[in-house]
Amino acid sequence: MFGERLAAAAVLGASVVIGVAYFFWSSASSSEKEAQKQPGGEALSAAVKQEEASEKQKVAAVVQTEAANKDGEEEEEEEAVIQSEARKEEKEEEEEEALVVQNEALVVQNEVLKEEEESPDLHPEAETSEPRPVESDSEGSQVLVLGLDGAGKTSLLHCLSTGILDQDMKPTEGFNAVSINRDGLHIEFLEIGGKEELRQYWQRYLSKALLLVFVVDASDPQRFTVARKHLEVLLTSRPRLPLMVLANKQDIPSALSITDVHDDLSLSEVGERQLFLIGTYMKKGEVELSSGVQDARDLIIQIACGSK
Repeated sequence: MFGERLAAAAVLGASVVIGVAYFFWSSASSSEKEAQKQPGGEALSAAVKQEEASEKQKVAAVVQTEAANKDGEEEEEEEAVIQSEARKEEKEEEEEEALVVQNEALVVQNEVLKEEEESPDLHPEAETSEPRPVESDSEGSQVLVLGLDGAGKTSLLHCLSTGILDQDMKPTEGFNAVSINRDGLHIEFLEIGGKEELRQYWQRYLSKALLLVFVVDASDPQRFTVARKHLEVLLTSRPRLPLMVLANKQDIPSALSITDVHDDLSLSEVGERQLFLIGTYMKKGEVELSSGVQDARDLIIQIACGSK
């Protein structure tokens, strides 16, 4: 009995020893695992932080690149605006210089004309290609042809001198002098360009005119107000000068009728003078002149003959 208790006590003691040993072994093992786990966690956290920092750097680089591109585009746009303004200023300066040169040329032409008037031995013949104005002499008569640019003055003179419009005519930039000889009668036509910078010279040659032929584009009534204003100024300085108004481009469907042109130009207020209002048109390649151009030509010849 006593031996059995002793054996049981021995077993219990051994169990206790084993349990205590297992406890220490388990604690040691856990400590070792915890020690192994802790450094790995720190490494993982550091790696995550490094990756986040890298992503932030990438985002910052993208933002910086976009900002640089935006600044570059703004600089390019600003440079383009500056260049455009510079080109505009340069063009305006060139146009202004060209106008000054043209005005100086006109002044020279006037001086030459004055010298010719003072010298009785100089009687130059007018030619279509000669831009210098030619004044009428004792054997000729001058018809002054005026009107706004684009009215068809140059084409009209070409038809009167050649009888046909066989080429495209360039607008007159200064003076265009044409001579017509018919049945021993010599008639000189002087056309002055209709651009705004040339209209100031119209009145200077009005005093030597036998007849004023004023050409308007009947298909462009928006410019009738400007045309009427200049016509009124011209007629005021020559109260009895015969006036022939040509309502040109009648072949265009939108062209105003003769009656409308008469009203829009206030031709009922031109005073006591001979007044002729004729509808005309010129077409390139037509063998015969339109009836209106023929009527205008015949009337001009009639007036020139009556002045002799």
